[in-house]
This record gives sequence, C-alpha cells and structure tokens, in this order.
Amino acid sequence: MGSWKGTMLAWLLLLHPLPSPACPAVCRCSSGEADCSAHALRAVPQSLAANTSSLWLGYNSITMLGPRSFPPLPGLLRLSLPHNRLALIHSQALVGLETLQELDLSNNYLSVLTPETFLPLTSLVMLNLGSNRLGELEPGVLHALPQLQALFLQDNPWVCSCGILPLWRWLRHNREKVREQNSLFCRVPEQLNKHPILDFRNESFRQCQESSLPAQHYIAFFIIGPFSFMASIIVCTFMGSITVIYHNLRREPHFWRRLHICRIH
Repeated sequence: MGSWKGTMLAWLLLLHPLPSPACPAVCRCSSGEADCSAHALRAVPQSLAANTSSLWLGYNSITMLGPRSFPPLPGLLRLSLPHNRLALIHSQALVGLETLQELDLSNNYLSVLTPETFLPLTSLVMLNLGSNRLGELEPGVLHALPQLQALFLQDNPWVCSCGILPLWRWLRHNREKVREQNSLFCRVPEQLNKHPILDFRNESFRQCQESSLPAQHYIAFFIIGPFSFMASIIVCTFMGSITVIYHNLRREPHFWRRLHICRIH
C-alpha cells in the first residue's frame, strides 16, 4: 500500500512539478545568482527570486534608481551595477537591502550622493564608487556605513577646495579601508590637478574657516539686518518724541489750560 502511494506521488510530481524560483527572461539564474548583465536594461528586473544572493546588472542602460527599485530580496549579499549610465540614486532606492555586503557602482555618471541613500545598508562591507563624476562626497555617506571595510574612490574629478576637508579627514583616519589610494587625485583647481589627495596636511586647510556660518545664515543677516536697523530708528524717533513732549509739558504746566480757555472764548 505504501509503495502504491509512493508511486502515485512520483507520478503527480512529474505531471505537476514544484514551481522553480523566478528568473527573468533576460537573466541567467543559478544557485541564488542572477546574471542580468549586458541586456540594455533600463530598470531593475522585478521578477527575481526571493532567494537571490548575487545580482549582476553591469553593462546595461540604467540611468536612475527610483524609490524601492528592487523587489524584496531579503538575502541579497552582492549587487553589481558597473558600466551603466547611472546618474541618480533616490534616497529610498536601496530600502530592503539590509543584508547587502558588496555594492559596485563603478563606471557610472554619479556626481551627488546623499547619506540617506546608504542608511539601509547596515551590513555593507565593500563599496565601489570608482570612475564616476564625484567632486565631493558628504561625510555622512561614509558614516552611514558602520561595517564598511573596503572603499574604492579612484578616477573621480575631485575638487580640492575646503569642501573636500571632511572626506580628507575620513580618508586619513581610515587608510586601511581605502583601496587604490595612489589613484586619488585632485582635478580642480587647475594648479592642483593630479595632486594626490592623501598628500595634503593639516596646514593645507588652514585657510578653511570651519567656524564660518552656512550661506543661508549670511542671507538671513542681509535680509534681517536692514529691517532691524530701520525698526531701531523708528523706535528711537518715537521714544525721543515722547520724551520731548513730556519735558515740554512739565515746563509749561498751564499750556493746555490756556489753550482750553482760548477755545471757550
């Protein structure tokens, strides 16, 4: 009897096989890896298997990652997006990728990155930002990655002005995490072109006033200042007039009485 049930179960499995993990038609999937490279994709495929651990999306035509660009991938460890046309990453683009350990964004058009974008990546160990268009990098981007051990920043047009001071400090205190150190050069200003960023010293930034106020504070001063000045003049004039009138009344106590009598007559 048991043998008969086993035979029937085998036939049922043959006729109705168990569903296999999803794999987009443009990808090759095997053992948790999804290779979707070089298919002129403009967006991340959404029909990926939930057990995907490695996703390769290099050499496509993805220009931006919008909010929640990725389907639920709770076990994704490696995400590779090199050689796309990526110029913008939304602050919510990487939500749901808390397990991600390696992220390759090299050879793209990224010029601005915000700390909020990387906040979900609490497990990230390796970040490759090489060969983009980064002139500066907010320190909050790197502070949002507590587990980061390997960072690639080479071949970017770094602007070596006061704005690069926070990044320079991070690089100086985390040399062991910086890969391709000998490829970090200034591009702007022209007199510092190809100057190694890590060759700067503290005195190189002496002219940078860290205590200087943000631009919006100066704007507020320029707007509020004239109004405050005019208001003070008006108040002083008013108070002065009140004082003069008060003193005149004390000197001529019968002035108003005489004026009243004249009006009666």
